[in-house]
Amino acid sequence: MWKKSLLVMALFVISSVVYAADSGVKCPVSGKKANPKCTTDYKGGKVCFCCGNCLKAFKKDTAKHAAKANLQLVATGQAKQAKCPFSGGKIKDGTEVTVNGVTVKFCCKRCKGKAEGADDKVATLFNDKAFDKAFKVAKKK
Repeated sequence: MWKKSLLVMALFVISSVVYAADSGVKCPVSGKKANPKCTTDYKGGKVCFCCGNCLKAFKKDTAKHAAKANLQLVATGQAKQAKCPFSGGKIKDGTEVTVNGVTVKFCCKRCKGKAEGADDKVATLFNDKAFDKAFKVAKKK
C-alpha cells in the first residue's frame, strides 16, 4: 500500500514539474523559462528555477521572491484558490481577474476593483499574507 502512495506522490510531483517545463512557467527569480530539473520544495509544493544560481538566490532571500514563487504554485496547479486574497471571505463568480495567466476570484466587486487597480498585481495578490489567506497547496498522499 505504501508503495502505491509513494508512486502517486511521485507522479504528482513529476506531472507538476513537467507542466512547468511545457507551459512556459517562469523562474521566480529571473523571469526566464523554468527548468524542470532545477527545483526546490516550497510550502508543500515544488518551485522550478531556470538555473542553480537562481535557486541559490531564492534560498538566500526567499521573502524577496515569495510572490512569484507563490504564483508559480498556483500556475502549476499545486495550489488552489479557496478564499478571497484580501478578506479571506468566500469567493464568488463574476469577480475574476487574470494575472499572468492565472485567474483569481474575490468575495466582492470592491476587492476585484482593488486588485485591478494595483500597480503590481503579482505582489498584491500572491504575497505571503494574501497567498496564505486564499490558497491551499494540495496535500501529497
